Amino acid sequence: MSMRTPLFALSLIALASPALAEEVNVYSLRQPELVQPLFDKFTEETGIAVNVAFVEKGMVERLVSEGDRSPADLVMTVDIAKLSQVVEAGVTQPVESETLAANIPAEFRDPGNQWFGLTTRARVVYASKDRVADGEVTTYENLTDPKWQGRICTRPGTHDYNLGLMAAMIEHHGADYAKEWATGLRANLAKKPEGNDRAQVKSIWAGECDISLGNTYYMGAMLADPEQTEWANSVRIVYPVFEGGGTHMNVSGMALTKSAPNKDAALKLMEFLSSDEAQAIYAETNHEFPVKPGVERSALVASWGEFTPDSLNLMDVAKSRPEALKLMEEVNFDG
Repeated sequence: MSMRTPLFALSLIALASPALAEEVNVYSLRQPELVQPLFDKFTEETGIAVNVAFVEKGMVERLVSEGDRSPADLVMTVDIAKLSQVVEAGVTQPVESETLAANIPAEFRDPGNQWFGLTTRARVVYASKDRVADGEVTTYENLTDPKWQGRICTRPGTHDYNLGLMAAMIEHHGADYAKEWATGLRANLAKKPEGNDRAQVKSIWAGECDISLGNTYYMGAMLADPEQTEWANSVRIVYPVFEGGGTHMNVSGMALTKSAPNKDAALKLMEFLSSDEAQAIYAETNHEFPVKPGVERSALVASWGEFTPDSLNLMDVAKSRPEALKLMEEVNFDG
C-alpha cells in the first residue's frame, strides 16, 4: 500500500477480504519501515489484520472532525507533545490493562491511562570526530558559549523535537533563561535552520558546521543507508546534560481512540507492543530504547555509550511546549 493511502480506503479493502476476520485500524506518525515489522509479527501470531494510515500532519484535527465515525482504533505518535495533544482533544479513552501496567513503567504512561509509551530516545549532539575534542561538549546550556560561534547546525527550532528540548529548558530554568538560551544558540548557528536531523550530520561531514542537535536513532538509520554511511562515520554521539540534570529524553507512544470500532483487537495490539518480543523488535528496527524493563538495547545502540536520562516529568515538559513555541518565535530562531 502507498504511504498516502487514506485509512478509510484501507479499511474498505480489509473489509472486502474475508481472509482475516478481525482487524485494527491505526493512525500513525511513525514511518512505515519502523512499525510494519511489528504489525506483521502481530498478525502472524494472532490472525488480526492491522491497517495503517501514516498521517504526517493534522492527526488531531482529523480525529476531531471524524468524531464517533472515525475508523481509527489506535493512534501512534512520535513524541510526548503529540500524545498530550491527542488526549487534550478528547479523542482518546482510558485503558485498564494489567499487562500494560506491568510492562510499561509509570513514568512512561499517562496517570489516567490515556496514553502509553513504547520507546524512548535522547536528544543528543552529533560531533565531528576530526574537529571536536572529547569532552568539549558538556551541557545543553554550554551550547551558547562563544566558542561554538558559527559551528552549530540544527533543524528548525519550531520542530517538535527542538521544542521538546526548549520546553525542558523552561522547566529546568524558567522562561526568561530559556529565551536567552535560544537567542545564544541562534547566534552560534553556522547557517539557517532547515532540513531534518540527518541533514545536519551531512553538513558536519561537508565541513559546514562542527556539531548538531539530533535524536539518537538517526545514527542507526544513517549507518543502514549506503549513501549516508559516510556521514554517520564522520561524527560521534555525545550525550549533553542539563546543569543539575541529565540528558533530554522523549517518548513515542500509543493511545486508544474514543471511537475504537475494534476495541478488543486494538487492546490486544497494545499489549503485544508492550511485550518483550515487540520491544526487542522495536529496539532492533528503529534504534530506540525499549521502555519495558529487562529488554536490552540493540548492540548498535549500546555501542553509543551510557548516559543519565533527565528526571523531568514528561507531562511537565509537554505542558511547557506552547511557551517553548512562543519563545522560539519571539527570538526568530528560524529567521
